[in-house]
Amino acid sequence: IDLGIASFLTDSNGTHIPNPRHARKAAARLEAAQRSLSRFPRCKAKDRTRNHQRAVEKVAALHGKVRRRRLDHAHKTALTLVRAHDFIAHEDLKIRNMSKAPAPKPDPTTPGVFLPNGAAAKAGLNRSIADAGWGVFLTILNAKAESAGREVMAVDPRNTSRTCPQCGHTAKENRPTQEKFHCVACGHQAHADEVGALNVLRAGLVRRNAHTA
Repeated sequence: IDLGIASFLTDSNGTHIPNPRHARKAAARLEAAQRSLSRFPRCKAKDRTRNHQRAVEKVAALHGKVRRRRLDHAHKTALTLVRAHDFIAHEDLKIRNMSKAPAPKPDPTTPGVFLPNGAAAKAGLNRSIADAGWGVFLTILNAKAESAGREVMAVDPRNTSRTCPQCGHTAKENRPTQEKFHCVACGHQAHADEVGALNVLRAGLVRRNAHTA
């Protein structure tokens, strides 16, 4: 499986599971609830007025609803995979590292001034990663697989979506867009996430065979 943002995951058979984007769908209601809460001064719970307490409870309830929906989606998706497959390979994603803010870029010509570093775009990507809930999903997948006697294996994610599954050529130019894969060596074309999932499966099978040899 190849985990992503556009699709929650894509498997090596070419099946795409849509990303439900629970937090994004609830964003407007959350923003309104948090705006209402911000009108009240910070204080201890015992000092809150009834209206203040209602505002706190509304924000908490909306966050709780998003978490429950994300968990439900993760459980159902993991269960479907475990029921259908004896072996599941996924990328060994370092989610914390992926979510780090970009380092500031000082302007070498002007002391105290910083150049654009893509922080706004990275913040948007980080929100999408958090909303997808990959870490929670992989934890649930591993637990369900162990309970069902299935095997789950994490593999090195490097170049999985840049390596041609037909000829093996690896190049960043093989992936001209987020979704498109077009091998510059042999001309093979496919959806980039499907290529990634197929390469993840092959890497997982190689690693499993090495362990059992």
